[in-house]
Amino acid sequence: MPSAGVLLYPKPAGVTSHDVVAKVRRRLSEEAGRRVKVGHAGTLDPFATGLLLVLVGSATRAQRFLMELPKTYRAVARLGWTSDTGDRDGSLEHTGRMPASLEIPVGELQQVPPAYSAVKVGGERLYKKARRGEIVLADARPVTVYRAELLGHEGDRAEYEFECSSGTYVRSLITDLGDAYCDELERTAIGPFHLDDASEERIVPLNEALDFMPARELDEEEAKKAANGVALDTGHWALGTGHHVRLVQGSRLIAIAEASADTLKPTVVFR
Repeated sequence: MPSAGVLLYPKPAGVTSHDVVAKVRRRLSEEAGRRVKVGHAGTLDPFATGLLLVLVGSATRAQRFLMELPKTYRAVARLGWTSDTGDRDGSLEHTGRMPASLEIPVGELQQVPPAYSAVKVGGERLYKKARRGEIVLADARPVTVYRAELLGHEGDRAEYEFECSSGTYVRSLITDLGDAYCDELERTAIGPFHLDDASEERIVPLNEALDFMPARELDEEEAKKAANGVALDTGHWALGTGHHVRLVQGSRLIAIAEASADTLKPTVVFR
């Protein structure tokens, strides 16, 4: 089993993303006979199910690149009800008022994170403030909904499939309909990773997991430079400024570099 990579974990309902990370860390550390560093790339609420990217070893250093990937969800909205958390784990109230429209806007939106979310305001998670009865609104932030498809509607339930940018709160998309909350939520894909491929056992090697990034093959001298954080000339290998590139030697991932007009500067080095 690789010592570093990405575990495509099928998270069940009723556990937190932190619970999953702790479980994987405990198992891998017992197998290795030493403490293994483990993290994740994008949390799921306890009631939600689906794909969680668990990062093992030095893959934790690539977290931000995986966090930035778009997400795909399937969700069931319960209509004519409200929830103070926006999901089924909150305090529910039946109003009987059905939303005037089931259409959810797409495109670039400004979204205020829900009061019960892990966003920090003043150094503290919003959900901790909310549990004390202190409701504080975070600043609106830009998100993008690429697709919001109504799959079906029967009675007080409507099923959707969403494709959206990182940081989008699906339960907020649903509560914005009116009197509605998110009754079921399953993350089915993160970028090129799919729930159908999830397993609690297989760790995808980091270089393979990052193959959504372009790669530049290095010779021995370039590999030594990159491993020491030295910028490389782009040469004939053109890429737009600000893009990220894998620097590889064979199957070995040396670094992730940021491209500028004439250099590839390693920003994360894997030793």
